[in-house]
Amino acid sequence: MDYQKKQISEIERKIENTKKLLNDPALAELAKEEIAVLDRQKQELLKAASFENQADTAKPRAIIMEIRAATGGDEAGLFASDLYRMYTRYAQIQGWKAEQLSITEGGIGNIKEVIFRIQGEGAYEKLKHESGTHRVQRVPITESSGRIHTSTATVAVLPEIAERQLTINPNDLKIETYRSSGPGGQNVQKVETAVRITHLPSGIAASCQSERSQFQNKERALTILRSRLSEAKQKAEKMGYDITRKLQIGTGERSEKIRTYNFPQSRVTDHQINKSWHDLESIMDGNLEKIIESLKALS
Repeated sequence: MDYQKKQISEIERKIENTKKLLNDPALAELAKEEIAVLDRQKQELLKAASFENQADTAKPRAIIMEIRAATGGDEAGLFASDLYRMYTRYAQIQGWKAEQLSITEGGIGNIKEVIFRIQGEGAYEKLKHESGTHRVQRVPITESSGRIHTSTATVAVLPEIAERQLTINPNDLKIETYRSSGPGGQNVQKVETAVRITHLPSGIAASCQSERSQFQNKERALTILRSRLSEAKQKAEKMGYDITRKLQIGTGERSEKIRTYNFPQSRVTDHQINKSWHDLESIMDGNLEKIIESLKALS
């Protein structure tokens, strides 16, 4: 942001200097063209800065976190479960409120996907650098030969977007209901209380089945959808393509490996800042503050 401000100030200085040439008949036309080019550059920088600030407006409200098992089969699901516990423990230590919105389990202790909401002062600012691919290196409990496996899970951190911040046309939504189900397809309820909402122009979807009523699940699914759609719109506008093109939340920059949890060496390494800590058990128990503080350099 400071760099953007310097760029904008420099362009404004050039515009003022170029305006002095408007009184010269020989240079007036060239000066007008140069001013137009500089003004376009200024507007692009202002627009980019506004996108970054837009996410910050949601910070005091809450964030939506999404954890998905990636490569590694059951071990990836167990690692996703460990990450979920780590973040909810961290939220508890911070005095924040953590609330599960949706979960898809793959077995005992195995999570395919979990979406949860964290509400608390500074939650977005502290956790925004957690988005990315997290890698674990350890011996799975099912491994009899003691061989170390590498598995991954992805984490997404989205500022919660209020309805007043992003209005979605109801005609653009496809709303489906289905029965909530647990591990192995076992029915949790016999009525269709789970809700899946798809934003038709972009293909972005969100679902929720954690509540007992269809209305509550619909409201929670809309909350997740607004956050995903807002992030996708910002990314689309920054990169210069239309939001109506199919966008896949959870790909792109988040595919970059950001952290490795090495259990045999009790070491956690954050690749964003190339720094390691050697108290993995404590970190997995939610004591993340030392990592979070070190990541402030990225802000």
